[in-house]
Amino acid sequence: MIVIGLDPGITATGYAVLKQDQQRPVLLQAGSLRPKRNWKLWEKLFFIYEGLNRIFEEFSPKEAAIEDVFVSKNAKSALKLGHARGVAMLVCAIQNIEIFQYEPSVIKKSVTGTGMAKKEQIKYMIEKILGIKDNWSEDASDAIAVAMCHLNQRSFYDRIY
Repeated sequence: MIVIGLDPGITATGYAVLKQDQQRPVLLQAGSLRPKRNWKLWEKLFFIYEGLNRIFEEFSPKEAAIEDVFVSKNAKSALKLGHARGVAMLVCAIQNIEIFQYEPSVIKKSVTGTGMAKKEQIKYMIEKILGIKDNWSEDASDAIAVAMCHLNQRSFYDRIY
């Protein structure tokens, strides 16, 4: 099964496409969609929309995982994050792909064993689990963690039911 992990943001939207192969996930592609800073909000959202559509067309994921909303102290930043998250969810809905949402602590715990893990710990564990070392952006690394969390959760529920 191919899944996509998404870490939406208005300045950078991280994505990661993983395939579950036997017992180990295989990274097919990871990266960030980065609109130009001087673009208007709607231009940035459209850029994210088009980029995600291309990725979905290329890989045809069957499920999508996205980090659940976190509370931000800056209402304006939270609103912009919500816009990017909405675009990501819209692309999934248009593609008729089920969306699974995970809280940040669940993602961290799924990948590292602790819900309080730092970014460096998450990146280290991703490299160990995938068996590759890369210089992913922080957004791509977060998206990989989201996708890995989903594959872990899915595997757990498949064994139970």
